[in-house]
Amino acid sequence: MSLNLIDYILMKPELQAFERLLNIMNDLREKCPWDKKQTFDTLRHLTIEEVYELSDAIVKKDMNEIKKEVGDVLLHIVFYAKMGSETNNFDITSVINSLCEKLIFRHPHIYKSPDSEELVQVENEQQVKENWEKLKMKEGNKSVLGGVPVSLPAMIKAQRIQEKVKAIGFDWENSSQVWNKVNEELQEFHTEVVSNADLDKKENEFGDILFSLINYARFVGINPEDALEKTNRKFIQRFQYMEQKSGQEGKRLDNMTLAEMDVYWEEAKKNFNH
Repeated sequence: MSLNLIDYILMKPELQAFERLLNIMNDLREKCPWDKKQTFDTLRHLTIEEVYELSDAIVKKDMNEIKKEVGDVLLHIVFYAKMGSETNNFDITSVINSLCEKLIFRHPHIYKSPDSEELVQVENEQQVKENWEKLKMKEGNKSVLGGVPVSLPAMIKAQRIQEKVKAIGFDWENSSQVWNKVNEELQEFHTEVVSNADLDKKENEFGDILFSLINYARFVGINPEDALEKTNRKFIQRFQYMEQKSGQEGKRLDNMTLAEMDVYWEEAKKNFNH
């Protein structure tokens, strides 16, 4: 006996779970004083916090924590859609359908383009990225960089800028050229420092160093944000080891010389190499 469409949908556990979430969101918005009070503006900073918590879980490779944080992010998406439906601007159905249409349009190597009966042929990831940026321009973007959020953290923003201009061919030919640029920027910064230039000039040159280093990281396959976060965590581990070990020996770091602290630092480096 074949199943009809309704029976099939009711058997899909992911659809049942999603419907349950939507129903809970409806209840919260109607009955909970806190949820009733929320607006797009009040949720905004909370959403950013949730995304950072998800990022932390990913860095730690904690799958249970990732699952939890993905759920929190999903809750915010459903919350925004619920508020949009209350003003008749959009709802969860239009959000999902709009996303589906965009994904289909931007993957012509998988789905046929509306103006072609043939699939676009791609050979690698880079060609997919290039097609993606070209299709975004067709959607009305006036600039290749128009889709880079203004409020992105500076390091991530620099990385996205470089990736986007690469997609249209504006890029260095090889990593040695980028490394030469890094050294050039280092020299220019050093010149401004030793000449006691004003803060704006030194700041500009230092920014150029960071931008060129992020570019070089991209060329050698390193995510600069991930690399810096790993170094941050490594430093925290080593420093906290110094605090704990010196405390166990009845000492305080703020009463020690740099040479004395360096002994503990070298011990910490042996214990925390990664």
